[in-house]
Amino acid sequence: MTEYFDRTADKTYTKVYKAETPDILAAFAAFDKAVFAPEGRAIPLKYRELIALAVGITTQCVYCIDGHSQNAVRAGATEAELAEAAWVATAIRAGGGYAHGRLAFKLADDARPHQH
Repeated sequence: MTEYFDRTADKTYTKVYKAETPDILAAFAAFDKAVFAPEGRAIPLKYRELIALAVGITTQCVYCIDGHSQNAVRAGATEAELAEAAWVATAIRAGGGYAHGRLAFKLADDARPHQH
């Protein structure tokens, strides 16, 4: 999907949100501003940005990875912290595969002949 990513040009499409759903766009912007407020939250901004980066890596959202990696660095994150956030995301994604693999065994029981 990264072949579609254009940091500058992609932002121009925000005009559609502005034209068609300005109320929802404003509500989202206010929500996002509150979540990533520099002060007044229990979790420091650097860690919220690292969490957002890990989620972006897990969901494979290039826009989230782009924005939140830069925001994390601006908030004081080091390359070691970016690397660990990436490994946390990797572990969660792999763990999800492992756990859902077990679910496949459980659900496959429905297709097996019942033993009497």
